[in-house]
Amino acid sequence: MTSGRDIPEEYLSGYARILTTAAATGRRPGREELDARRALGEKAAEDGYALRTLIGAHLATTRRALAGRITPDHVMAAMEQAVDAFAEGHERAQRLAVRQEEAARREFIDDLLLGRSHLGRLSERAARFGLHLAHAHAVAVARGPESYEDTGAAARQVELALTARFGSRTFLLATKDGQLICVAPGDHDELLACFAKQAYEAASARGLVAVGRPHPGAGGVVTSYEEALGALDLADRLGFDGPVLRAADLLVFPVLTRDRAAMADLVLSVLGPLRAGRGGAVPLLDTLTAYFDAGCVSAEAARRLSLSVRALTYRLERIHRLTGTDPGDPVQRYTLQTAVIGARLLDWPQRPL
Repeated sequence: MTSGRDIPEEYLSGYARILTTAAATGRRPGREELDARRALGEKAAEDGYALRTLIGAHLATTRRALAGRITPDHVMAAMEQAVDAFAEGHERAQRLAVRQEEAARREFIDDLLLGRSHLGRLSERAARFGLHLAHAHAVAVARGPESYEDTGAAARQVELALTARFGSRTFLLATKDGQLICVAPGDHDELLACFAKQAYEAASARGLVAVGRPHPGAGGVVTSYEEALGALDLADRLGFDGPVLRAADLLVFPVLTRDRAAMADLVLSVLGPLRAGRGGAVPLLDTLTAYFDAGCVSAEAARRLSLSVRALTYRLERIHRLTGTDPGDPVQRYTLQTAVIGARLLDWPQRPL
């Protein structure tokens, strides 16, 4: 840390005169003198001098200027005003620097996640935030019951926990569209797991976190981010409750939805006959969903639906008669389950195909 003796005299300019004038005449510093102190405080902050060191230099100057004198209250008041004005200028410059840093961080995050900046320039800016885009990175996205804000308590709680454990230059944390985003090296799975845990707890155990796969380069960050968003979208459509979803575990779903026309044809061909059931297709489709989500365990599926096992068995038999496909047969079950997943992805039968 810089000592008071190392502070250039320009930052103390006019201060000793304020003290000696107050001692001789009782006059406190005027507006112009205080504005000059604020301006010097701003310049000192911009030049990188710590406030604690600068205050020490002012106190040393005070001792020299008032050496051998009896210091009346009005002199101490003048000192207080002058130093306070200097500190105000210093803090004002620091607040401006923080705002500028936050703006630069926000702009960088937007450009990084949307892939809309020149690669070379983006890599240079990434180094400022501790990212090396030549390496693989993974992106985790946390969604809570309320929107995350940059300066919100939840985001600060997560950042403090990650910084305490991994250091501030290991990851990049930001908010976007009300969600909390963490960009980390692809081989730091422990960091992403910690982020997921902290974000879930910060959301009062009511949030959901999706983690994309690691990919190399700046484009890899975009891909991982899109995978995480895709996982959150699947959670909404398929009713996943997490709390953590990994894109690597959900690769089958993009495959299933890649050919929408083929999936729609499967849904209508296999599940269309359920519309002839009492109450329409929805109750029987809900039965299949619960049955498959329960691992095809009838007792568990019945519990989830608040039915007796006998009533569930009757519904499954009804589905077999209507569709010609047996949910209990391992071979036929695959076709039926795939069609059920397709119906959930396409929001059928609420949305006509």
